[in-house]
Amino acid sequence: MRFDASDGSVFQNTLGSFRDYIMLERGCSDNTLKAYASDLGQWYSHCKRMGSDPMLLNPDNIARFLREQSARGMSKSTVQRNAAVLNSFARYLVYDGITEKMPILDPLPARDRILPQIMTEGEIQRLINCCEDGTPLGKRDRTAIELAYGTGMRASELCSLKLKDIDRGGGLIFTRGKGDKERCVPYVGGVRKAVDEYIDDHRPKLDRYREPWLLLTKSGRKMSREFLWRLLRKRGNQAGISPSRLHPHVLRHTFATHLLRKGMDQRTLQELLGHSSILTTEKYTHLDLEVRDLYDKFFPRSGT
Repeated sequence: MRFDASDGSVFQNTLGSFRDYIMLERGCSDNTLKAYASDLGQWYSHCKRMGSDPMLLNPDNIARFLREQSARGMSKSTVQRNAAVLNSFARYLVYDGITEKMPILDPLPARDRILPQIMTEGEIQRLINCCEDGTPLGKRDRTAIELAYGTGMRASELCSLKLKDIDRGGGLIFTRGKGDKERCVPYVGGVRKAVDEYIDDHRPKLDRYREPWLLLTKSGRKMSREFLWRLLRKRGNQAGISPSRLHPHVLRHTFATHLLRKGMDQRTLQELLGHSSILTTEKYTHLDLEVRDLYDKFFPRSGT
């Protein structure tokens, strides 16, 4: 018997409950929630075309859906993500008592491995040198680049950084990452010098509206992620670096790679990056002296 999927109220209501569940229990970001909603919306559309119940996640239906996604030209990583989202949704249905058991999925092809791009220390220095024009905007750009490379913070974290989040005496920055998890990272050496100089001498010339944000635009407003991306491309062009290689996450990848090459252990690096895989419940409310000392020892610009 074919299922009439024209009325998706049950599925939509369950989807709303699932969204609340993963937001509260797992601390998913808005972007993750949107991705889940999009993937499950595609699953619903598939079931509607096939006349099958989207609440019945049986292996045959799921396999057919994933094959359809592959046939549409979706990458292996996207198909893997679709499968992971359906798996999470199925677990929720069992958790909520809507279904009794999990579907058993056939193994999926391995995801395409995409190696993150990184920059050399020489390229980083060229990028920083391009900002040395003596202007408030140049000092701001240097501060943004120094922080992105020197702390490994995400673009969203950098743009949301407030003056009150910076412990200038202790050389620590407090930030909130994915899932609203708080952590703190050290900023030392050349990074600290750039930040302090910008705050004391140049940011006041941009702060027309008494904004709380560290990084301000020429008009004195909060810097957006898109603005930060354009800033990096502009400075990269001046430094002779291909624009395709420059976005804030490249500096985060470079930060991590350079520290690993210098010998930092992965667990300490995960703390600095704010990866929840260390302990999902950890809030990163403080950074002990051992981690700070390791950072100071291994980070290439800590003594400059």
